[in-house]
Amino acid sequence: MAETRSLLRECRHFCIHLRWHYQVFILSGGYLLGGLLSGLHSPGDFLYHFLVIHLLLFGGATVYNSYWDRDEGPIGGLRNPPPLAPWTRPASLALQFGGLLISLPLGVVYTLFYLVSMLMFWLYSHPVYRWKGHPLLSLLAIGVSTGTNSLVFGYLAAGSGWDPMVLVPAAGVALIMLSLYPVSQIYQSREDEARGDRTFVVAFGAKAVFGFFMVAYAAGTALVAAGFFWYQPWLTVVFLIVALLAGGITALFLRSLRGEPSEYGTVMRVKYTMSLLFVLFLLAAMVINHY
Repeated sequence: MAETRSLLRECRHFCIHLRWHYQVFILSGGYLLGGLLSGLHSPGDFLYHFLVIHLLLFGGATVYNSYWDRDEGPIGGLRNPPPLAPWTRPASLALQFGGLLISLPLGVVYTLFYLVSMLMFWLYSHPVYRWKGHPLLSLLAIGVSTGTNSLVFGYLAAGSGWDPMVLVPAAGVALIMLSLYPVSQIYQSREDEARGDRTFVVAFGAKAVFGFFMVAYAAGTALVAAGFFWYQPWLTVVFLIVALLAGGITALFLRSLRGEPSEYGTVMRVKYTMSLLFVLFLLAAMVINHY
């Protein structure tokens, strides 16, 4: 009975570290934008692979990263991360490879981008390479794996053929996503330093977070706007209004941060709110454009 309870607890911890709420509400914007820009020719495939990417690839990668980090303090989407059992590492890889097998029918280009995301996740987390411990390589790994590639996944899954031009808004998505990436590092900088990880906050300090946000968010907004102008010009002005409003509110919030642990809950609420508003904007635009 005790062994059964222990296994059930380990399974529960595994499910918590999948952070599916975080994948769907924080990381789904790029994929949805890809579908919107494509014209959503195959809505069924688009929705199906939305689940594959966010629940299997991103969920599995999140557990894989948590396994190696063994964080005890607040991380993105979890205030008190529970410990993970040894079997969760191969289980996290099984989820990622399962998503890869399901994705094969979408073609060579889609599969290559999927493999690149997997590789970036491994380089980011594994202690041999540990790109997470480098302030610039960590940005590259996260920006490519969950930023640019996310939009490409949505664009191709929605039924459009490969178009190199889609990399312009994809790069914009990566920059917008990365603009807030260092914020949560403020609250885990002690653990990162103890592991020897030189994250963005450890390397440049908490005060650099605001300046990085302003530059990355502005550049990302410009690139995404260019993508709208190319693929869905009627939405360009609307997107700019929404993006500038959201960016202004977020900038005011970031200026007020003091880096205290008590702010973690507020930080996550702001991230969820801003991301959810963007997701709702994309969903509304997708419905209007499709019907």
